[in-house]
Amino acid sequence: MTDLASTPAPPDRYGSYMALVQRRRLYSGLTLLIFLLLMVSGFWVADSRNAGGFWDGLAQLDDFPALVLGEAWEKADQLPGHMVHFFPALIETINIAVVSTLLGGAAGILLSLLSTRGFAPAAALIPLFRRLSDIMRAIPEIVIALVLIFVLGGGPVPAMIAIAIHTAGALGKLFSEVNENASLKPVEGLRSTGATWGQQMTLGVIPQVAPNWLSYALLRLEINVRASAILGFVGAGGIGYELRNAMTWGQGRFDESAAIFILLFGTIVFFDQISSYFRNRLTHGGAL
Repeated sequence: MTDLASTPAPPDRYGSYMALVQRRRLYSGLTLLIFLLLMVSGFWVADSRNAGGFWDGLAQLDDFPALVLGEAWEKADQLPGHMVHFFPALIETINIAVVSTLLGGAAGILLSLLSTRGFAPAAALIPLFRRLSDIMRAIPEIVIALVLIFVLGGGPVPAMIAIAIHTAGALGKLFSEVNENASLKPVEGLRSTGATWGQQMTLGVIPQVAPNWLSYALLRLEINVRASAILGFVGAGGIGYELRNAMTWGQGRFDESAAIFILLFGTIVFFDQISSYFRNRLTHGGAL
């Protein structure tokens, strides 16, 4: 007969589970505490190095919007004329965003295919193209634009190149993640028939991933419209350049600033609605 006294006791699974839960809660609490300490210390350092204290200037937060809205209300009859006057600059900003999205999207497609396992013609170069994509999206557009403005001079071309470079890196990463979910069977079938790498990608991969690619590209177009307006502040042309001039002159031309704000707001809402519509159609499998 088996000696029951010598049989080892079953492990206390519930106790082990509760100990694991307590440990995870402790680690989560310590992580949250460290995050809060870093946030508070970072805010304190930033506030101490700022030209004016944050709490002292908080009461003046609405002064500038009040000046702009007050002057715009007084000169409301001039706002339509200002909007017509600045509309060509808005078209320039939209052109910068669209062209940079097209160029960056094309480069992003190439980078994504060259950095995806199973699709890349040279597997040994996959890390190289991935690091290149990382570098392109890690450098802010404004830094690239400032360097290009120093080399090429002010205008829309530096802004277009800067946004296209950043877009290529960002879309290259997003497109490569989409590629990872594509089936390799069409590619293998085309490869067995002697198809070239370009034919394999065009016929075997792109039809699978095109809807998701287009969805990400439309989302990036929204971002690039905002980015092209911001780059105007550093001399890259477009509506941002006109806004900087109007704000630099200060009181007396705030009605022009208000007109530009209205144009920018309307444009961003328009592109947001259009891209959201097409992305929803693509996501739910509807025809465009």
